[in-house]
Amino acid sequence: MMPHTTDLQFSLFLPQMRFSMDALVERARAAEAAGFTGIALMDHLAPPMAESQPMYDAMTTAAWLAASTSTLRVGHLVLCDAMRHPAVLAKEAITLDHATGGRFELGIGWGSVPAELERFGVGDTSPKQRVRRLAETLEVVGALWSGEVVDFDGEFHTLRQAQQAPLPQGHIPIVIGGTGPATMRLVARHADWWNLPLSALDKLDDRRADAGNARVSLQVMVALVPDEPSRAAVTEQATRRFGAYGDGLVIGTAPELVERFAGLADRGVDRLYVWFADFAPSSTLAAFGHDVVGPLTGARP
Repeated sequence: MMPHTTDLQFSLFLPQMRFSMDALVERARAAEAAGFTGIALMDHLAPPMAESQPMYDAMTTAAWLAASTSTLRVGHLVLCDAMRHPAVLAKEAITLDHATGGRFELGIGWGSVPAELERFGVGDTSPKQRVRRLAETLEVVGALWSGEVVDFDGEFHTLRQAQQAPLPQGHIPIVIGGTGPATMRLVARHADWWNLPLSALDKLDDRRADAGNARVSLQVMVALVPDEPSRAAVTEQATRRFGAYGDGLVIGTAPELVERFAGLADRGVDRLYVWFADFAPSSTLAAFGHDVVGPLTGARP
């Protein structure tokens, strides 16, 4: 029996490495046509564990993909706080908010690759320092978004009579990922979305109350099996590429994925950020949209 229709949102997670800009645009438009409501990029100065590979800047790419689509919400999983002064970040976010007609979301975290920060001389590698800096950034960004004159004395940032315009067109949603106590306090205070990887699903129920009013999003790596004869080949390829993700890698046919994701919706997950093990060609996005997104949301792309 087909699981019931849910209110799940689907966003495409599309790390912008090893792709041409045209290939990124093609995938963004295919995701939009397939019923995805958003797209999220990554934010690194060089791709983790693939430092020699080409990768585009996070904010510039987001602007380009937003300009190349009409309905997708555009954001990141997640921007690294240490790489931008909060006044610069606040201005970039408002600019994208206006350019997209309110389709930009601010996904931000305190950095997942300390070695990258050390390599490029950006920020501090201490977790305690980084999470405190993120807390300050969120305070400063929120204050500047108010349009008021801001005086701020912090551990990392000092602002004197600082003011920015224009204001956000409406409310710019904030996405924060993580499960640690300090991060969860920031989620409860600032976030509209609390994001966690599928491998941390066991923490969902225990930490849900700590997220305050933030809605729950989940990042999942998917290998779509088109039919049973293809299962072995799809499984081998996905495991070879992304087996290190463990429980974060989901391999299955469309009906199996529908059942799995309906169960997540029943547990309170409101959005899935889907990362495809085959690097999201248009054919995969179309099939996933028709056979997974459609049945779960009632939409028929």
